[in-house]
Amino acid sequence: MARIIVVTSGKGGVGKTTTSASISTGLARRGNKTVVIDFDVGLRNLDLIMNCERRVVYDFVNVIQGEATLNQALIKDKRVETLYILPASQTREKEALTREGVEKVLNELSETFDYIVCDSPAGIEHGALMALYYADEAIVVTNPEVSSVRDSDRILGILQSKSRRAEMGQDPVKEHLLLTRYNPGRVDRGEMLSVSDVEEILAIPLLGVIPESQIVLNASNQGLPVILEDDSDAGQAYEDAVGRLLGEEREHRFLTAEKKGFFSRMFKG
Repeated sequence: MARIIVVTSGKGGVGKTTTSASISTGLARRGNKTVVIDFDVGLRNLDLIMNCERRVVYDFVNVIQGEATLNQALIKDKRVETLYILPASQTREKEALTREGVEKVLNELSETFDYIVCDSPAGIEHGALMALYYADEAIVVTNPEVSSVRDSDRILGILQSKSRRAEMGQDPVKEHLLLTRYNPGRVDRGEMLSVSDVEEILAIPLLGVIPESQIVLNASNQGLPVILEDDSDAGQAYEDAVGRLLGEEREHRFLTAEKKGFFSRMFKG
């Protein structure tokens, strides 16, 4: 059976789709057959970051409504052999995602895939609830700011009460914290919450800390999951997160500000 992982948050713009793209790519690069599904009906973005927008013919809703088969709708990634994308519809309403339809698609995917990554819309609207309902694990993405963390705490409450596992009295959804756009210098200046601040508020295990970086935006604009930028701090941080997701022990990096040398301070470099 596939592991179903939802990438979720309470607030928009924190990096869920960037995270979904990089986590699914990282899992697939390790030889796991992986599919990433865009649940954001009407505001499709995953296909842009995965650089396959021109190849979308059928989408998730077409499959749910019997207008296409999964085989017709799945898009094979050109860079990673075992990675597939199931895009969202840009023209349908979010209510087109029905619980029965989503379950049918997930069950069919589970027959052939090792991992199913669900890229959730922000907040607690219909598409977000559909994305998290069948999850085995959740990556809760948050920025180190009070409003983002508060909204993520709300999502944790939803996971613990409205998922299928909660309804059926099964083991709870396994929760992971991913902190994005982290800038240690701004933390030192009191402009942003620290990792320990966020951990204390949310009280779930830390999967990774992604440093604030222009490379993340550049990669997204190029249709490139940032995890493929192997030389970048952000790419390495996502690779570390994938390792931890698979049970590896990895030390957390990029948590402290880089100390400038004497000449850098002299010339404010």
